[in-house]
Amino acid sequence: MEVSVVGAGTMGNGIAHVFAQAGRDVRLIDVSPDALERALATIKKNMDRQVAKEKISEEERDRALGKISTATDLSAVAGSDLVVEAAIETPEIKFDIFRRLDQESQKDTILATNTSSISITEIAAQTDRPDRIVGMHFMNPVPMMPLVEVIRGLATSDETTKTIVDEATALGKTPVEVNDYPGFVSNRVLMPMINEAIFCVMEGVAEPEAVDQVMKLGMNHPMGPLTLADLIGLDVCLHILNVLHEGLGDDKYRPCPLLRKMVAAGNLGRKSGAGFYDYR
Repeated sequence: MEVSVVGAGTMGNGIAHVFAQAGRDVRLIDVSPDALERALATIKKNMDRQVAKEKISEEERDRALGKISTATDLSAVAGSDLVVEAAIETPEIKFDIFRRLDQESQKDTILATNTSSISITEIAAQTDRPDRIVGMHFMNPVPMMPLVEVIRGLATSDETTKTIVDEATALGKTPVEVNDYPGFVSNRVLMPMINEAIFCVMEGVAEPEAVDQVMKLGMNHPMGPLTLADLIGLDVCLHILNVLHEGLGDDKYRPCPLLRKMVAAGNLGRKSGAGFYDYR
């Protein structure tokens, strides 16, 4: 199977990594040559770490790296059996990408999106193949996390869903089928918890460290919700909460004012150097 991955950021390079490691020919596509260069360096570094931990051999690493090529134009998806979009989480950008993918790819190519919150049905409506549009939501960091949420839009066919479930399984992941509602399952459950943790800080119930300790030691979470929010990106958390709030109309999804303030200040978590914790 030939796979194209659109977007060479954190998720895109991780998705390219696991497909290449599974023996797929992968074309990683991004408008920025610098982003592609950084992505290849990250993939190599992560595979080197797997070699050091004896998860894969040097030969397997070299074979996987040799499976990855790069391109800066969406026309490079021609000939791909599967395209996985992992661009920025903005509806207008994703809609434009899918309109172009619909034109550039073969008519039987499955077009998947790694979106964490945007409606699969709305994305599918931008194309002439809604039956072949599906959500393939990987978790971060992709090479380590076993879950793939497989999200069916209103028109996604059984055949498309089965193909993606089978492919996720072939990657060594555990696919879980869900339907197309705001936040799917992962973020519909996770984001209200993160949001409530932020309310605890805003209302002076506890400091961030205490909130995280309670959830780690009391609920056996491997990472506290505020540490996780910093890892995800507070701007991404705010965006997903807005999608949940607007899509479901329930005040329990209303983003905490402190979250809005931190995003407005540019304190986005790890990627900006500061969020609930300082990473500088």
